[in-house]
Amino acid sequence: MKKIFESRSEEETERIAAGLAEKAGPGMVITLDGDLGVGKTVFTKGFGAGLGIKTVINSPTFTILKTYEEGRIPLAHFDVYRIIDPLEMDETGYEDYFFGNYVSLVEWADNISELIPEDAVHISIEKDLQKGFDYRKITVTKNEREIVK
Repeated sequence: MKKIFESRSEEETERIAAGLAEKAGPGMVITLDGDLGVGKTVFTKGFGAGLGIKTVINSPTFTILKTYEEGRIPLAHFDVYRIIDPLEMDETGYEDYFFGNYVSLVEWADNISELIPEDAVHISIEKDLQKGFDYRKITVTKNEREIVK
């Protein structure tokens, strides 16, 4: 199943993400793909807000993983841009997050594609400058999980 959303501002991207978070459940893995500066962290901020997280969410580019516990479901935010070998993920304890009580958002998931569960939800964020500097096309693709109905 595929669903496309269009956003024309950071606030709109955050609202879309918050709406998707309302359908998230423990053990859900969501991949976030898109070029640098396209808004993956903006999306994650909105997703966190949708889970009820009040803490400021920022990118874990240098730490690979940041967790947020205070929401309806705890959030594990991965940025695996710097991962060269998927075996490096063992150091993060990723399996505890992917298959535990967390919802996991994974930026640059192509770097660890063999570790991503088959039932993961895939979100792609793209710019289209012909539609405006702030325009984003957000494509959500899933197999079995109920997140886009």
